[in-house]
Amino acid sequence: MSVALTSTAVPTSTRSDKVRVMVVDDSVVIRGMISRWIGVEPDMEVVASLRTGLDAVNQLERINPDVAVLDIEMPDLDGISALPQLLAKKRDLVVIMASTLTRRNAEISLKALSLGASDYIPKPESTREATAAETFRHDLIQKIRHLGAKARRSPVHPTASPPLAPGHDRPRPLAPAAAHPAPAQATRRSFGLLPPKVLLVGSSTGGPQALMTLVAEIGPVIDRFPVLITQHMPPTFTTILAEHLARTSKRPAHEGIDGESIKPGQIYLAPGGRHMRIARHGVDATIALDDGPPVNFCKPAVDPMFTSAIDVWQGSIMSVILTGMGSDGMRGGKDIVAAGGSVIAQDEATSVVWGMPGAAVNAGICAAVLPLNQIAPKLVRVFAGDRS
Repeated sequence: MSVALTSTAVPTSTRSDKVRVMVVDDSVVIRGMISRWIGVEPDMEVVASLRTGLDAVNQLERINPDVAVLDIEMPDLDGISALPQLLAKKRDLVVIMASTLTRRNAEISLKALSLGASDYIPKPESTREATAAETFRHDLIQKIRHLGAKARRSPVHPTASPPLAPGHDRPRPLAPAAAHPAPAQATRRSFGLLPPKVLLVGSSTGGPQALMTLVAEIGPVIDRFPVLITQHMPPTFTTILAEHLARTSKRPAHEGIDGESIKPGQIYLAPGGRHMRIARHGVDATIALDDGPPVNFCKPAVDPMFTSAIDVWQGSIMSVILTGMGSDGMRGGKDIVAAGGSVIAQDEATSVVWGMPGAAVNAGICAAVLPLNQIAPKLVRVFAGDRS
């Protein structure tokens, strides 16, 4: 499938307005390829192309980039070791970790998020495969564009969350709730009249940290109802994320398996590279994995999960749209609301990128728009019967 390489509306920029990108990778091929891609974008420029993490640390202050694309495996100083040194020198630096799809690199990428990296991107095993290279290019350019633009608007790097792995370490939200009320002009709907029977969650950029914060506090919901999550993530990464969700929530969590029954007390995560839909098999709700084309440039995508759930639970659906680029989840959220269910969106101040939740808010489908640390308490109350 052909993937568009740039967004539909990219503002032209003067040189001083461009997002400044530092590419750090020991592969001259990767450095050259990324630099060429960035070079044709009107709103960004490569200000340095470096071979090691040590070069990046030593030259950071002179280069002064907005964004660093940081490889994990490099000589002299690898990416995970360079990361805290880079952020110590420039707190508002956006760091996007880049790695091949191995379990070790996925673990390191998720650890990097807890240490202050803004996002991660999997590198294709072979840049000669056209589809993989195009997907990598599209995803990388969009991450640089959105994260870099936000950093230039708000030059304060969020405090790093605690490590994702230990169950007792609960990541902090990006900002105190009281300091960031939801926009007053956003239209609010009433919560659905039917009691919810399932919780559906969609997330993307910034999602792993947000999900850890959420599942750590919704134990009473998980114990009585199934929780299904779609996080934009590649294979291997979702396997490890499910393990982190299980440790943090202290409840069973795993990637959804095609045909398995959906039960209360379980967290089901869409596996990387497959859409996770919900189907009815007799009296049971079941997982239906879909190997169809990407939706909203994503696979897994949130919309297929949201929309398919309506056939099973009709208006008894509570859905949450967390931080992420794009608008995935908005169309499915509209369908949920039309069926009588409800949507909660994360607010802009605590979102790494307010694309997905912002699209839902602007569509007027949300019953609440809340800071991250207020979403779990609200869900606990709603599932207990309070739909005010």
